[in-house]
Parts: sequence; C-alpha cells; structure tokens
Amino acid sequence: MLSRWMSGSSRNLDREYNCTVRLLDDSEYTCTIQRDAKGQYLFDLLCHHLNLLEKDYFGIRFVDPDKQRHWLEFTKSVVKQMRAQPPFTMCFRVKFYPTDPAALKEEITRYLVFLQIKRDLYHGRLLCKTSDAALLAAYILQAEIGDYDPGKHPEGYSSKFQFFPKHSEKLERKIAEIHKSELSGQTPATSELNFLRKAQTLETYGVDPHPCKDVSGNAAFLAFTPFGFVVLQGNKRVHFIKWNEVTKMKFEGKTFYLYVSQKEEKKIVLTYFAPTPEACKHLWKCGIENQAFYKLEKSSQVRTVSSSNLFFKGSRFRYSGRVAKEVMESSAKIKREPPEIHRAGLVPSRSCPSITHGPRLSSVPRTRRRAVHISIMEGLESLRDSAHSTPVRSASHGDAFAAPGRSGRAESSERVAVIADENYSPADSVLPTPVAEHSLELMLLSRQANGAPCSIEEEKESEAGTPAAAEAEEAGGELRALCPGAGGLGAAQAEQVNKFVLSVLRLLLVTVGLLFVLLLLLIVLTESDLDTAFFRDIRQTPEFEQFHYQYFCPLRRWFACKVRAVVSLLIDT
Repeated sequence: MLSRWMSGSSRNLDREYNCTVRLLDDSEYTCTIQRDAKGQYLFDLLCHHLNLLEKDYFGIRFVDPDKQRHWLEFTKSVVKQMRAQPPFTMCFRVKFYPTDPAALKEEITRYLVFLQIKRDLYHGRLLCKTSDAALLAAYILQAEIGDYDPGKHPEGYSSKFQFFPKHSEKLERKIAEIHKSELSGQTPATSELNFLRKAQTLETYGVDPHPCKDVSGNAAFLAFTPFGFVVLQGNKRVHFIKWNEVTKMKFEGKTFYLYVSQKEEKKIVLTYFAPTPEACKHLWKCGIENQAFYKLEKSSQVRTVSSSNLFFKGSRFRYSGRVAKEVMESSAKIKREPPEIHRAGLVPSRSCPSITHGPRLSSVPRTRRRAVHISIMEGLESLRDSAHSTPVRSASHGDAFAAPGRSGRAESSERVAVIADENYSPADSVLPTPVAEHSLELMLLSRQANGAPCSIEEEKESEAGTPAAAEAEEAGGELRALCPGAGGLGAAQAEQVNKFVLSVLRLLLVTVGLLFVLLLLLIVLTESDLDTAFFRDIRQTPEFEQFHYQYFCPLRRWFACKVRAVVSLLIDT
C-alpha cells in the first residue's frame, strides 16, 4: 500500500501540463512543462524557439479565472500561478518598451517590438496626427508587401490593410502615395526601423493604462511608461511624474498610493481607487517593476518592497530580472550571425484585418482642426489587446468606470476620435482616456452605441472570452445610470471612512495581540521553572524582583481568592 501511495505521488509530481503561448505574429507555440516548472523555464523555452537573446523587454501574460490579468512571475511555479485547469493559454508580449527601440542590437528584437507597436497602432493606443499616421502605415505597408508594383497593387490596394481602428479614404490615398513615392527600395528591416524611430517620438508610445478612480470619484487612468508615471483624465494628462521623482508606491485593499518628491522639497501623495483589490495589487506590482527596470542602475539595487505600513496586512514583492542599463550593456556584447526572420509576407496579418469587414468613412465633416475621424472607443479605449496589463473586467464590475454621461452625449451627437492635422494633444482630443481593457462588454457596447461596425475581426486573446448579449446590455444599463457627481463623491467619502474604521480595528487587534503575548511571557517568567540563561538574567534584575513581590504576587493571590469564591458559590448552588 505504501509503495502504491509513493508511486501515485510520483505520478503527480511528474505530471506534465500542456501550455500554448500566442506570439506577436498570431502564431502559437505549444509545449509541455512539469508540475514544478518555474516561469523562467517556460520563458527560456519560448525565447529559444524565437531565437531571441534580448529577451528582458518581453514577458508572458495570462488571465486568472476571475478575469484578472497578470504577468507570469519567473521565480514561481507556472502551475501555481495559473490557478486554472489545464491546458494553459498565455500570450507573449512586450512588457517593458525600450526607451530607444532603434538602439536594439538585433534585428529579431526590433521586429518583435515592431509587431507590438503595430498592434498598439491598430488598437488605438498609439495616437498621432494625420501625417504621422499615414507615414507609420506606409512603413508597415512597405515592410509587409515591399515596393509598389502597378501589376500587383491596383487602385485602392492599401484598403486591404486596416492599420487603425477606422480611417477614411483620404487617409488611405495618403498612405498609398507615401508608399509609392517615398519608400521605394526600403527593405523590410529598414522600414521597421524607421517605423520604430517615428513611433518613439509619439506622446502615447509605450502607454500601459490601468482604470481607476480619483478621490472625487472621477474616472482616471494610470499608466507606466518608459519615461515615468502618467495620470490621464478625460484624455488629458493631469500628471506626468518622472521615475526619479517617485519615492514610494503602496496599496491597501483597493486604494493605491503614489508618493512623489519634486523640486524645492515639494512632496505630494496621489491616491486612486482600483476596481478590485486584485487589480490594485496588479497595478502596484506593475509600478514596482517598471520603476526598477527604468530607474535603477544595477539589479543588485533592487529591494523587496512592502505594500503597506507596519501593523497592516500587506504583500511583499521583489522585481526579478535585469534593469534597462544592464540589458543594453549585455546587448552590446552579442556577437553572432543574425538569425533568420520569418515575416508575415503578402497576406494581411490578423492584427491588420481586411477593411472589407466594415465600411470606411466615405465623408469627413470639416472641423476647426481639419481632422480624420475614427469611431469613439475604437481609439485608445480599444485596449483588449494583450500588450497591456489592465484587467479584463466582467459585466458586474465594468459599471464603476464609465465615462460621465457617455450615453446621453452619444445619443445627442456623434462621438468621434480625432487624428488631427496638428500635433496630438490629450487636452484637445475628444477621445476618452485610454480605458480599460477591463471589459469586452464595454467594447462591443460602445461600438454599437456609436454606429461602429462590430463585425471587424476581434483579436483572439487567451484572456478574452466573448460575453453574452444579455450581460452586455446589463452592463450598458448600469453604465448609463452612473454619473460621477455628488453620488460619486459621497461613495468616495464613505469608502474613506470605512478604510479608516478598518485601520483602527486592525491597530486595536494588533495591540491586543501584543498585550496577550506580553502576558504570556510574564507568566512564563514568574511561574515556570525554566532555568535558561535568558530567563535567569531577567529574574535576577532588581526591577523584576520588585515587580514580582510588590505587584504580581498580591495580584495573583487576589485573583486566586476570587476564583475560589466563584467556585464555592457554584458548588453551593
């Protein structure tokens, strides 16, 4: 029987799990791992498959059964992190955007970053003016189909690729014009490099938004970029804080705190509320990792960080891996034959589906800024793509992060996002702040409310399932009922009061626990016969002897007398 149990335990330990990782070019890599395999093992397998050496910029992302997104931690077991039934499905994405993507050593690394930023452009996370948008799209066209050939590329050929959530025929003509006249002769590698150089200069390069609320109950979006911490509200950047100005990040429950020390000893604390404690913890972890990667000089400077103060239950986390400066130094030492790169070829990739799935904008109204309009919520709000780490929210949680009065405004006038002829300014754009990848329901609902086609092929992500229509309608009703006015302020105040009461209760429990421990120690010192050196030294001090004979012994006699009296009373009755 013992041998049977041991053989069963051995089979459990040796059990293999199937893993599927979706890559940036939409292909899939499948492998098997052991039960105790660490995240680093799976990541190394994947990088070996890709022939990738500059791998520190990338990561593996997954979603748990509660639809909360996570980055796979390399020092922990894959199976324990997944918390889901196998087979496991994950995504390979850029985790840390290079500060200067053109400075990457190898072409394979630049190609993978190019694929990621192309996704960002298509899903509306990368905003730019019209001329820049046309140039970026032309670079993609040149990289994927090569030089313009009248025999192969008839009139309107650029419409077979959708580089943005939605664009006009005028922009398509501009893309084709640049592709024909300016990019002839450029190799795919050159076009990708030029694309990266241009994308790096844009204000929304590398933005990774997390949906939150500020202390007034207004929707806000926190983003960690290669250059610092950004707070966006109503598509306006209200805070930009460089990494060297961030002194501390912590969270308690759903509350996230950012401590900032700026010039002239000016210190501020920014407070925001995440939708769930799990989302807040994920936000905190992302902040810790981004600050360590971009700010520190050496990985030896990384310290374990606590999420809260003393006396409060919190989490401890330590960034594992090299920092940006070390990665660049290591990349400079790479000496090998450039690996072969298998590019997409002539067929539009899934990240750029054919525009025939939905109508183009045939006419564009004139505005005060000659603009090309794209559908609302298909811009920065289209953040379901797995390049970012905002949680996927269910319909029951999505209502907390609705833009104020969105439904009423959508009914009264057509809401549009703008790629303006002038330089993009978050304060001028009418597009809502980069919202949450928090809900597929919100995505589909917003497209329907603004007349956008819902038939465009959605990106198939492991962490995103298709919601039921009833759930989407229910989420929409809840969203329309919300307005961040006095009610939102009252809810924020109530949450602050609840947090204060909870903190007082925690402090009280800790104090009672300490007193109980001290009482036990006192009883051991006075009543036990333990003759260890530690107890003997304490007992021999004059202060302890005085306390023992003048206070403790009379108190003990009084207590014993009371106990005997109670016992005798119980016996008599």
